[in-house]
Amino acid sequence: MAHGSWQPNTEPRPLLERQRELHALDSALSDLREAADGVQRSRPSGLLAFTGPAGLGKTALLTKARARAAAQGFTVLSACGGQNEQELAFRLVRQLVQPALATMDEAERRTFLGSWYDIVAVALGLEAATDTVHAPDPTGVRDGLDWVMTRLATMKAPLVLLLDDLHWADLESLGWLASFIPRAADLPLLVLVAYRPDELPAEAAAFRTVVERHGNRPHPLARLSAAGVAQIVRDELGEGAADEFCDECWSVTGGSPFEAVELAIRLAEQNLKGAQEELATMRDLAAAVKGPGLIESLRGLGTTTLRFAHAAAVLGPPVSPELAATLAVIGSEDAVEAIGKLRAARILSCAQGPGGSLEFVHPLIATTIYRSIPSGLRVGLHDRAAEAVRAAGLGPTAAARHLLEVPCEGRREVVDCLREAAREYLRAGAPEAARRVLARALQEPPLPEDRAALLHDLACSTFLLDPTATVSLLQEALAETGLDPRLRASIVYRLTQALAHTDRLAEAATVSADEARLATHPRLRLRMQADHFVWSAFRADEPDSIARSRRLTRLAERLVGRGLEERYILGLRAWDALVRGEPRQTALACAEESLRGGLSWTDENRGFEVPVSVALVFMYCDQPRRAEELFTTGMAECERMGWRGSHLAQGQTLFGYIRYRRGCLPEAEEFVRAGLRTANRVAGAVPAQWFAIGILIQTLLARGRTAQARRLADTYHYGEVVPNAVIYPDPRTVYAELLLAEGRLAEAADLLSAVGEWLDARGWRNPSWCPWQLHLASALAPTAPGRALSLARDAVKRARDFGAASTIGQALHVEAEVTGGPGALKLHAEAVEHLEQSPAAYELARALIGHGAALSRSGRLQEAADRLYQGLEGAVHCGAEGLAARARQELSAAGMRPLPLRYAQADTLSAQERRTAELALQGLPLPVIAKELRLTEQGVRQLLSGVYRKVGTDAAGLAKAWETFPPVRP
Repeated sequence: MAHGSWQPNTEPRPLLERQRELHALDSALSDLREAADGVQRSRPSGLLAFTGPAGLGKTALLTKARARAAAQGFTVLSACGGQNEQELAFRLVRQLVQPALATMDEAERRTFLGSWYDIVAVALGLEAATDTVHAPDPTGVRDGLDWVMTRLATMKAPLVLLLDDLHWADLESLGWLASFIPRAADLPLLVLVAYRPDELPAEAAAFRTVVERHGNRPHPLARLSAAGVAQIVRDELGEGAADEFCDECWSVTGGSPFEAVELAIRLAEQNLKGAQEELATMRDLAAAVKGPGLIESLRGLGTTTLRFAHAAAVLGPPVSPELAATLAVIGSEDAVEAIGKLRAARILSCAQGPGGSLEFVHPLIATTIYRSIPSGLRVGLHDRAAEAVRAAGLGPTAAARHLLEVPCEGRREVVDCLREAAREYLRAGAPEAARRVLARALQEPPLPEDRAALLHDLACSTFLLDPTATVSLLQEALAETGLDPRLRASIVYRLTQALAHTDRLAEAATVSADEARLATHPRLRLRMQADHFVWSAFRADEPDSIARSRRLTRLAERLVGRGLEERYILGLRAWDALVRGEPRQTALACAEESLRGGLSWTDENRGFEVPVSVALVFMYCDQPRRAEELFTTGMAECERMGWRGSHLAQGQTLFGYIRYRRGCLPEAEEFVRAGLRTANRVAGAVPAQWFAIGILIQTLLARGRTAQARRLADTYHYGEVVPNAVIYPDPRTVYAELLLAEGRLAEAADLLSAVGEWLDARGWRNPSWCPWQLHLASALAPTAPGRALSLARDAVKRARDFGAASTIGQALHVEAEVTGGPGALKLHAEAVEHLEQSPAAYELARALIGHGAALSRSGRLQEAADRLYQGLEGAVHCGAEGLAARARQELSAAGMRPLPLRYAQADTLSAQERRTAELALQGLPLPVIAKELRLTEQGVRQLLSGVYRKVGTDAAGLAKAWETFPPVRP
C-alpha cells in the first residue's frame, strides 16, 4: 500500500451533527456532579441512551463521554456486548465490575462483598465453582449485583457506566440492568447505553421498557448530511476536494459516520485529492470498507493473515493473539506479521484492556469477516476453539459457547463439558443459560447410562422458567431404567414439586405415594411418605383427609426424630394436629420434636413447606415470639444462600402474618407489602402472591381501610379464582371478611357456608386456623339469630378443645355479640379475660370495646368508660384506626369525651420506633434491647427520643422505662 506523503490526522475527530446528543451528555454529567456534591438533581434520571443502526457513531459518542467524564475526575467503568458472546451469562456485568475488583487482593474482595460474596462470586467470575457452592436464585443474584454496584457508586463517586452494543449483551446482564437502572437516579451514578433497537432480542423486553419509558428517552442517531460527509472528506484530503466528489462520497456511504471516516482515511492513504476523475478509485475504496469488498481486500493480505482474521472473528473480542495463533495453526512470527497487516488495513487494533489483546476496529468488520467464513470451516474453528479455551484455563462456560455452534456427534466429552458449564451457570444464578447448554447436551446425545441424570439437571434448570416443561422432563427421566435410588428420589421430589407448582397437587401426592410403595430402603420410603403427606395436606381437593390423618398419626407415634425424614413426619403431624383442632399441647410437642436437630429452609431436595408450617404452629398456639424466632432464622438462611425470590416473599409475608395476629398492624402491613413486592418480581411466584394478598386484605380491614382492601382484591382478581392448593388464611374466608366489611352479608354467608362444608369434610375444626364459623355467625345474626348463636357456641367449644387463649377469647367475643342483651355481659367479660392472657392485642381491643359498648347499653356507664378507654388505647396502639373510631363513637354516644391517650400519636411511629418502645415497655435492660435490635445503646436512646417526641410525656409505661435509661432529650 503506497502512503506517499500522506500523514494521518492524529487530532481527535469532531463529532459532526451531534450537538443535541452532546448537549444531553453534558447535561447528564452536570447532573451527576450535582448529585455527587449532594445537590438534588433537577432531572433525576441517571440514564442516557443512544440508539441507531450500525455505523452511526454510537461508540464514538461513548468514547467522547469517556473523555469528558475522565476530564471531570469521574470514575468510568465500561463494557461492550459481543456478537458471539451472548451465550455467556453475566459477561457484560463481569466486564464492568472485574477491573474495579482486580485492584483488590482476595481478602479485600471478601471484605468488600461481605455476606454477598458466596451469592455473586460465581456470577462475577471471582472463583472457580465447586460442587459445594449453593445455587442462588436469579432474584438473589440480581439483588447482590445491585448491592455491588451501589457500593462501587458510593466508593468511587461520581461513577459513569459506559455500556456499548447492548443488542449483543447476554440476557442475564440485560435482566440485571432492567432492574438496576431505575435505582441509578438515587445514586451518584450515570448509566450511558448504546444499542441497535431493531436488533435487541425479544427476551430483552424488560430492558427495552425501562429505557424507553425512562425520564430521558433514547436519542436516536441520524445519518450525516451531505455537508457532514464533505467535511470529513476535506479534513483528510484538504479543502480542494470537489463538491461533486464529496457528494458522491455521501451517496456511497449513505451518511454513515463509520463508513465516511474509513473511506476518507483510505482516500488519503492513496494520496487522492478529491478530483472528479478519481471517482472510480473512490468507489473501489468504498467497496473495501465493508461487505464483499472488505473480504476481497482481506484475502489480498495473504492466506496466513486471512486465517488469523478468521480465528479472531470466531474467538471474539478481546482477542488473545496467542489463542488466535493456536486456532489459526500458525507460528508466533507469522502471527506478529498477520497482526501488523490487519492493523495497517484498519481491521484490528490494540484493545484498551490488559494483556496486549486485540479488537476489531468496528463491530461491522467483525460481523462481515465472521459471516464470510465457510460454514464447514467455521464449525471446525468453533470445535477447536472449545478445546483451546479449556486448555488455556478459561473454564467450561467459555468452551460451551463454542460447542453450541458445533453439530451433534455423540461425544461424551462434549456432554461432560456442557454439564460442567450448566452447573457453573446455576451457581451463578443463570438458569436460562444452564438450560441452553443442557438442551444442547441432550441432543449430542449422552450415553444411555447418563441420560436420566442429564434430564434431571435440565429439569432443575427449567423449574423457574417453565415448570410444565420440568414435569415432562422429569417424567421422561423417571421412565429410564437402572436409576440410582438417590437419583430417583431426587427426580421424584422435583417432579412432585413441579406438579404442585402448576396446581396439580393430586398428581404430586399420587406420585409420591406410588414411590413410597416401591422404595426398598427404609429411609427413602420414609422420605417418600413425608412428601406424600406434604402434598396431600396442602391439596384442597383431598378425597379422604381424615384417613390420611390417621395414617400420619400412627406413623408419627413410632418416630422419635432420628434423621431429617422423621423430623419432617413429626413436623407434618404437628401441623395436622393444629388444623384438626387437637389440644395445643399435642401440636406443640410434635413441633418441638421436629425441631430437634433442625429443619432447613433451603434444603434443595425437600422444600420449606414443613419448616414454615412448624413455625406457624407456634403462632396459632399463642407463642408468636417463638414463631418469629424461627422465621427470622429461616429468612436469614434464605438470604445467606441467595434465595431471595418466592422463599423470601413467603417468609416476609408470613412474618407479617405473625405481627397481624399479635395486633402490630402497621408492622404487619409493612412486612406483607414487602413480601408482595418480592413476589411480584419473581416469575411464577403465584402462591406467594395469594398468601400476601389475603393477609394484606385482613390487615387493611383490621385497620379500617375497607376501600383499600377492595382495590387490592380487584387488582389481583382475589376471590374470583380459588387455587387447588391450601392457602392460609383461606382465600374464600378472607374474601367473605371483605364482603362483611362492605355490608354484603348474604353473599358472605353463602361463601362461608361453602367453606364450612369443605373444612368439616376434611375434619379441620380449629377456629384458630380458620374462623369461618365466627364470621358466618356475624353474617347471620341480623336475619337468623338462632343459627348464628349455634354456630358461635360450637366455635367456642372447638376453641376450648384447642386451648389457645386468643382463640377462646375471639370465639367468646363473637358469641357475646350474637347473644346480645344483658345476658351477653358475662360472655364479654370472659372474652376479655382470655384475651388478656394472650398475645392478640387487636382482638383484645375489639373485645374491650365490645364489652364497653354492651355495658353502656346496660346503663353501667362507669364500667363502660373504663373498658372503652382501654379498648381505644389498645386500638390506637395496634394501628386499628377504624376500631378506634368506633370506640370514640361509643364514648360520644354515652355522653363521654375521650381522654388524651398515652399512644395518641402511635400511628406515626415507624416500625423500628414501635418495636423499640414495645421492648422498653417490657422493662428490658438497655443492652438487651440494643442486642435485639442490633443497634448500639446510643442508637436505642435516639430511637426512644423519636418515640418521646411523637407520643409525649404522659406515656406512663415509657416514662417508667425511661427512668432506667433516659433517652436523648430533644
